[in-house]
Amino acid sequence: MESPGTLRSSKDKKIRRKEVLAKQRAIDEIIKTAYADKDHLSSFLPFCNYERNGLSVYLESGFGETLSSSLKQYIQNLLKVNMEVAYGPDWQTEEKVKCKEMVAPEARYIIVREVPHAKVDEVSSAQREMTSTRWMGDGDTIVGFVHYRFIVEEDIPVLYVYELQLESHVRRRGLGKHLMQLIELIARKNRMGAVMLTVQKANVSAMNFYRIKLRYVISSISPSRVDPLRGLDKNYEILCKTSDGEAKAKLEDANNER
Repeated sequence: MESPGTLRSSKDKKIRRKEVLAKQRAIDEIIKTAYADKDHLSSFLPFCNYERNGLSVYLESGFGETLSSSLKQYIQNLLKVNMEVAYGPDWQTEEKVKCKEMVAPEARYIIVREVPHAKVDEVSSAQREMTSTRWMGDGDTIVGFVHYRFIVEEDIPVLYVYELQLESHVRRRGLGKHLMQLIELIARKNRMGAVMLTVQKANVSAMNFYRIKLRYVISSISPSRVDPLRGLDKNYEILCKTSDGEAKAKLEDANNER
């Protein structure tokens, strides 16, 4: 006959197991609901037009499964121009990974298009002539994109930004910040505990943009936080911005300085 202590222990284990399963089902439902929304931009229409600092662009939603061949080629070209130097010798391998990622069923996009006949200043016109990633497909000129997904990290549903890529002539005009603010709104609306992304250490301007301007921190799951010595061998950091206490406890390092 089992002792009272053994019975209590067995009962406690069953209760904990039920709690774990219930939490997992709740997380799965959050992710499923987020993906069920076919147009995340529809809830934030005022953010879908950006007219500041000599730029006039508008945003539209996209899906990895339905990207046109011209858009796939454009994304591939822009990634190469923007990221090849930051990745260095690893780029050839990484490029193949990114090409597969961009067409995955889970991939969601914010596509940035220029307003036709929008006025541009002399600097942007000069930079435009230098670009090697000109949009050659249908519709208004595309000048950038955001690729994001809804995933789970440390039992926390998060919006993970896979890519934020812009043409050189539309940078440093507040557009990147605008897009990330929109991403954070989408994350909150869809009950994500955090926004996360990966940045190459060699990409100093991107690191400063996220950490200084947007106040993201190095996540507790980034290699340099998990194991500082082994993290030295990694060429990237995982950054995050959390929106609730549980996410902060699991995804941020308590010793981080914002």
